Amino acid sequence: MKKVSISLILLLGVAEVSAQKDSIAVEARLAPDRKTMSIDQKIVYYNHSGKPLDSVKLLNWVAAYQKRNTSLVYRKLEDRNNDLHFARKEQLGQVSDLSISEASGHSLPVNSPAGENIFLVLPQPLEPGKPITLHLQYQLQLPDRRFTGYGTSDHDIALKYFFIVPDHFDPDNNFRRDYYDIEEAVSFNTFWTVSFELPSGNRAKSNLPEASANLFRGYLDSDPEFLISDQDYPSISISKDDIHTEVQFGYPLKPEEKQNLEFFLPLQLAFIKERTGNIPEKLFISDKFRSKEDFFGNNDISFWKFKFRLFTNAEKTDQDYFGIMAKKILDETVITDKQKDHWLKNGLKSYLEMQYLKKFYPETKILGALPETKILGFKPLKLFHASHVKLTERYGLAYQYIMSQNLDQKIKQEYTLLSNFNDMAISSFETGTLFSYTADKMGYETFNAIVRNYIRDNTDRQAAPEELLKQISAEDPTSTYLSDFMDRKHRVNFKLKRFRKEDDSLLIKISKNTDAAIPVKLQTENRTGETKGYWTETGDGRVKMTSVPSADVYKITLNDDYIFPESTFRDNFLYTKGIFSNTRKIKIKFIKDIPNPEFNEIYISPRVRFSNTYDKFLIGMNFKNQSLFDQKFLYSVTPTYSTGTGKLTGSGGVSYSFLPAESAIRSLTFGVSGSYFHYDYELAYRKATVYSSINFQKNPRSTVSRGIGISYNYLERDLSPAMIARNDYGKYNLWSAGYAYTDNQMIHEKSLSVSTQWMEDFHKVSAEGFYRWEFAPRQKLSLRLFAGYFIKNETRNNTFNYGISRVSNYAFSYTLLGESATSGILSQQFILADGGFKSFIPSTVNQWITSFNVDSSVWKIFHVYADAGMYKNKNQPAKFIWDTGVKVRIIPDFLEIYFPVQSSLGFEPSFKDYARRIRYTLVLNLGSVINAARRGWY
Repeated sequence: MKKVSISLILLLGVAEVSAQKDSIAVEARLAPDRKTMSIDQKIVYYNHSGKPLDSVKLLNWVAAYQKRNTSLVYRKLEDRNNDLHFARKEQLGQVSDLSISEASGHSLPVNSPAGENIFLVLPQPLEPGKPITLHLQYQLQLPDRRFTGYGTSDHDIALKYFFIVPDHFDPDNNFRRDYYDIEEAVSFNTFWTVSFELPSGNRAKSNLPEASANLFRGYLDSDPEFLISDQDYPSISISKDDIHTEVQFGYPLKPEEKQNLEFFLPLQLAFIKERTGNIPEKLFISDKFRSKEDFFGNNDISFWKFKFRLFTNAEKTDQDYFGIMAKKILDETVITDKQKDHWLKNGLKSYLEMQYLKKFYPETKILGALPETKILGFKPLKLFHASHVKLTERYGLAYQYIMSQNLDQKIKQEYTLLSNFNDMAISSFETGTLFSYTADKMGYETFNAIVRNYIRDNTDRQAAPEELLKQISAEDPTSTYLSDFMDRKHRVNFKLKRFRKEDDSLLIKISKNTDAAIPVKLQTENRTGETKGYWTETGDGRVKMTSVPSADVYKITLNDDYIFPESTFRDNFLYTKGIFSNTRKIKIKFIKDIPNPEFNEIYISPRVRFSNTYDKFLIGMNFKNQSLFDQKFLYSVTPTYSTGTGKLTGSGGVSYSFLPAESAIRSLTFGVSGSYFHYDYELAYRKATVYSSINFQKNPRSTVSRGIGISYNYLERDLSPAMIARNDYGKYNLWSAGYAYTDNQMIHEKSLSVSTQWMEDFHKVSAEGFYRWEFAPRQKLSLRLFAGYFIKNETRNNTFNYGISRVSNYAFSYTLLGESATSGILSQQFILADGGFKSFIPSTVNQWITSFNVDSSVWKIFHVYADAGMYKNKNQPAKFIWDTGVKVRIIPDFLEIYFPVQSSLGFEPSFKDYARRIRYTLVLNLGSVINAARRGWY
C-alpha cells in the first residue's frame, strides 16, 4: 500500500493544532545503506516576536558535523575527544540538495552548502501572530553515532536535532546559534507529525505519541527523539494509583535490571509526581540520556583483577534511574533556554535526588559497602573519614572540592562555558543544595507546593526561572539571598566564634563574612548522639548572638552535613566540655582522606622513594595538613633517612594562597621552603626559598593557563677539595622571575615562557616557545624554540652557563638521578631544557644560544627528531650545531629513549661508545600523570 502522502500527514496534524502553535510534518525515507535519508518536510511557523519579520531563521544543526571548524568539533576537543576532528568524510553528517519554497510555490534562496543557521529572506514581511508555511526537500547524510550519541551505527540510528527547524529562542533572527551537543531545547511546544519509510526489519521508537507503526504525531515541550533499530528494545508500563505511563528504552535491559525497574519505577514516579505535580504518559530513555543523567560515583571499582562493589545491583538501578527519570520528566514538562537557565532543571533534579536519598538512603555511606571489605580479617577503609561520609553529603562535597581550587563558576554562567565538572557540581549540586536548604527552612511541603504550582503555570510555554525565586522569596522573605547567589560566585562563610553559659542557656556568637541576611541552622548534640536543630536569622549584620537550651549539650554545629554551600566548614564546630571547649580537636591520620571539618587534621604517612644515586632510597615520614581537597594554608615537613649516605635529610615548606572569587587572579600564593639532600658522593646541598606566584583566572573549560612567579633562593653546597681548589661556588643567592603561558588543547598544544635569573656575578634572560600538533590520531609533530642571553656574566666558572645537551642543575630544580654524574647510565638522563640537544655535544654557553628542536611521529611509538642551533662563547666565534635521531616513546612524556644517528660529531652509530650516547627521559611525577588524566573535566 502506498505510504501516506506528506500533504495528508500535514492535514491530519494541522487539524489538531491550536491557534498560533507551530507545526512540523516530516516524511523521511531511509536508504538501504542506513546512512542517508530523503526528507520531505513542511513547517508552519508563527511570528512570535511581536514585530514584523523580514526573514526567518532555520536551524540546520547537522551541518555541525560537516567540517572541522564548527563549535561542536571544538567542544569535543575540549572534552579530550578527537574522533570528530579526525573523522573521514563518509562518517560526517550534512544536508544536500536543499530546496525551500513557500506554500504558494515561490522558491526561497538558500546558501550552498547550507550552514548551521539558514536565514530565509521573505518576499514580504511576516506580521506578528501570522504564520508562514515552508516546504523543504533535502537529502540528510547521517553522521556516525559515536561522535555525539546521535547518528547511525550497525544496528541503531538515533535521531535528534537532525531535521531542519525554526529557531524559537531567536525570533528576531539577530544571532547565530551553533550546535554544541548540550541537549538544549529547540522545537518546544510544537505539533509534530513524523512518518518513516524504513528498510525491512527496522522499527522506529520516539518520545512522540505513536499513531501507528513508524508514524508519530503529537505535541512536545521538548525536542522529538527517534530510535530506528533492527533490535527489539523493552518498555515498562506503569499503571498505579493516578500514574499511567509507559517508559520505553532505547537499549537492552538485563533481566535483573528490568525486574528491578518494574519494582522501583512506580515508587520513583510517585515520589516525583508528589513534588512536581505531573508525569507524562510516555517517557523515552535513550542510551545517551542514561549515560549523561545516571548517578555519579556509584559504579564498582575495578583494580587489576579485583572488583570491589559499592552498592548492590538493585541499589545502583534505583539510584541511577531516579535521577534519569527526574531529569527526563523535568525536560518533558519545563521549557527553558538551557544556555541561560540550565540551573533550574539541573537544580531541581538534584533537589529531588537529595530528598529521595534522605527518605530511602538516610544512613547510606558515599562508599556504600566498600568500607566493609576485609583484608586479612581487617577493614582498612574504616580508618578513612570517607567511609563515614553519607551519600546525602556528596552534593556539598563536590562543591567544596571545586571551590577549594577556585575553579567553580557562578550558577548563571552560560552553559557552554561551564566545565564538565561544574555542570555537575555547580549547575546541579550547588543549586540543588540551595533549594534543599531553603525547603528545610520554610518546610518541604511548602517548597514542593511552590514548585508544583510553578510547573503547572508554565506548562506549554517558556519558563522564567526568576519567577520561581520570586515566589520562594514571597513565601519566605529570608530566602531573598537566592537571586544574588545565582548571579555571582560566592564565598559565604559562617563561623562559630564562642559561647558562654547564662543560667539554663548557651549564648552563642555566630559571625559571617557577608552583610546578606542568610538564615543559618544551628544544631546541638549531647554525648549520646541526640541532636536538636534551631534556625537562626542572622539579619543584615555580620555578628549574631543567639541562645539555645544548655541541657546536656556537648557539641554545637552550624550547617551540618554540608547542607549549605559554605566556603569552609572548618569553623562550624565547638565543644562545650573538656579540654577542647570552645575549640576544635586535633586528629592524627595516616592516609590522605576527604577532610573532616570537625577536626584539625594532621596527616602522617611513610615515604619511601628513590632520590638519586647518592642519597639512593629516602625513608621517612611526611607531616602535612593537606587532604584530598586543596586548602589555603598548607604545611608539609618530610624528614628522611638517606640510605646512600646514612644521614638525615629532608624537606619542608609552608604556603598560603589567596583565592579571590571574582578577580582577574585565580590564586596568589606566598611560601617558604627548605631542603637538604646530596648532589654528589659525600657532598650535600642546603636550599632555602621564599617565593610568590600569581595564577590568573581562567574559564574552567579553557585549556589556557597563565602565571607569574618570583623567588629568592639561598643555596649552600659542600665542596670537594678539587672544587675548592678551582674556587667553585659554595654559597650563592639566586633571584628569578618569569611568566608562563600554556594552552594544553588537544590538537594544537602551545606554551610560552619568559624568565630572568640573576645574582651577584651574572644576569641572564631566557625564552622558550613550544608547539605540538596532532596531525593524525596519536601522531604528533613537536616544535620547540629556545633562546638564552647573558646580560652580565662575570662568573668564575661554567656552573651557571647554559647547557647544550646537559643542564646545569645549580638551582636543584630538576630531578636528576645522577646530579654530578659525568659517565655511566645516570649521566645519560635527558632533560628538555636549555639547548635541548640529544647528542652529547661538548661545551656549555656563557654568552648566548638559540636552538630549534623538532620531533615527529613516524609509526606507532617510533619518532624521529632533529635539533639545530647556534651558540657563542666569550672571545670565540659563533658555532652552528645539529643532530638527528630516533626516539621511542614507551610512556609518552614520562619514559622515552633517544637513539642518535647523525650530528655535528658525525655518524654516531659508528662510534665505539655508541651505547653511552643513547639518552632517556624518565619522569617520576605522579602529579603530572593526574593532571594529564583530568583534562577535559576542569
